[in-house]
Amino acid sequence: MSDRSSDLLRIRPEIKTTQIHDAMSDGERFQNGTLRPIFKFQNELLLEMFRNYIRKHKNTFYELSLEKRLLYIENAIQKDIKFRNSLKGIIIGQLTVEEYNSYIKDSSALNKRMMNMVVERLKNQVQLFENSVLAY
Repeated sequence: MSDRSSDLLRIRPEIKTTQIHDAMSDGERFQNGTLRPIFKFQNELLLEMFRNYIRKHKNTFYELSLEKRLLYIENAIQKDIKFRNSLKGIIIGQLTVEEYNSYIKDSSALNKRMMNMVVERLKNQVQLFENSVLAY
C-alpha cells in the first residue's frame, strides 16, 4: 500500500456501529466501510461548504421555516451541479487509489449514495446553521 493510502486510512475515524457482512451489496459495503468514515472525517468541511453556499445565496436560508430549510438543503444538492460536484470532490479526494478503482466501477450509483448521505448529514445537523448568519 502506498504512503498516501496508508496515511488516508490512518486518519479516518473508526465507526464502531458500522457492520459489514457477506449479504451486503458492493455499494452498501463501500458506503459503510469507506464513505461513512470519510463523511465523518469531512463533516466540518461539509458544514462550512454549506454555510458558504447559504452566504452566496444571500442568506435566504435563514428566513425559512424548518420544513423549508430541509427542502432547501435537498434542492441545493440535487439541483446545483457545481455545488454537488464540489461536494463529490471533497469525498472522492479522500479515497485511496484502491478505493477509487472500486468507486469507478459503479460511480453513478455511488454518487447517488454520496449525495443522499450529504443531504441526510446536513439535515441532521440543520440546527448548526441557526446562528451562522451572525458570524459573518
